[in-house]
Amino acid sequence: MSTTSHSSQDDDASDHHKKDNMAHSHTLQHSHSPEDDDIDIHTHSLADDHIKATEDLDNDDLPEEISDEDKETIKKVAGDDNLSQAKSYASILVEQVIHAKETFERSLGSLFTSAFTAGLEIGISFFVILSAFALLNDVLPSRYAMVLSSLLYPIGFIIVVIGQSLLFTEQTSLLSLPVLNKIEPLHKLLRLWGIVIAGNIVGGCLFAALMIGLGLHMHLFTDHAIDAYAEHILGFEWWVIFGSAVLAGWMMGVAAWLVTSARDTLSRIVLVSIITGSIGFLGLHHSIVGNIEVFSALLYGNTVSLWHYLIFLIIVLVGNTVGGVVFVAVLKNRTFLFEIERVKEQAAEARAEVDRRRF
Repeated sequence: MSTTSHSSQDDDASDHHKKDNMAHSHTLQHSHSPEDDDIDIHTHSLADDHIKATEDLDNDDLPEEISDEDKETIKKVAGDDNLSQAKSYASILVEQVIHAKETFERSLGSLFTSAFTAGLEIGISFFVILSAFALLNDVLPSRYAMVLSSLLYPIGFIIVVIGQSLLFTEQTSLLSLPVLNKIEPLHKLLRLWGIVIAGNIVGGCLFAALMIGLGLHMHLFTDHAIDAYAEHILGFEWWVIFGSAVLAGWMMGVAAWLVTSARDTLSRIVLVSIITGSIGFLGLHHSIVGNIEVFSALLYGNTVSLWHYLIFLIIVLVGNTVGGVVFVAVLKNRTFLFEIERVKEQAAEARAEVDRRRF
């Protein structure tokens, strides 16, 4: 009995040893196979929500009007599972469409709260800029002090973008994509824009009323500094402000696009800093930050009237919208559709070649 038992244990050990060798051999083969490497990378990348959005793309994420063949083509074009390379053009756009669709499905209370939070957070940029301007203005000419202080513009944007609050200019192009692709109706987009704009403006006005007043009492800046900054924003013809707002909306749309293309938080911070820092340096008109700048002058300054504030806000909101939608969403979406057509043509040519070989 003991001999038999010992022999059985040896056989079991041998079997386990063989299985371990087979598993080890399979692991070596797996590690040297490019196709398996792609599968392994794909598996690990599921932890990244931005990549998962396009890798796990479902037919339900696409409009019902699109044929099954076109849906498969879109999923093929949007597939992006190689972490060593930049995200594909289509992957970025499809990911933005999916995220926008998720935004459409959020409750009104959630949307307004997120937008209200963004309005508060973006005010931090102006608070720091105004403090720096008041400090530099004592040692530098006013123009140079204003330009240098404007380089602090990205602070609030980094907080908003990384914190994923809803900022109108950053979300303008993003939220229009489902409408352009006939996934959501136009009236829902307009309602969504209205909620986000209202939340941003209310949050910004509250920040201006409380925090800018606090800064005055802390002697971080004076009412003269507030007026100087308002004049820096308002001292142009309406069509100049509108054109500047279009460019700012365009750049914010590009920022949203680039943030989606980035694979890590540090890259997103750098991209946001470069784009929004350029907006601040150039003195371009951003509706949500501009709202805080001009409303602060309305409350605590001596040069801005309610009429000037309202006209400014309307012009800049329209300009930002045009810049974000036309120059980013429409053009990027059209390029994506051309890419889809190219892939369909290639697939048709491949099928035709297979048919010729058969006969």
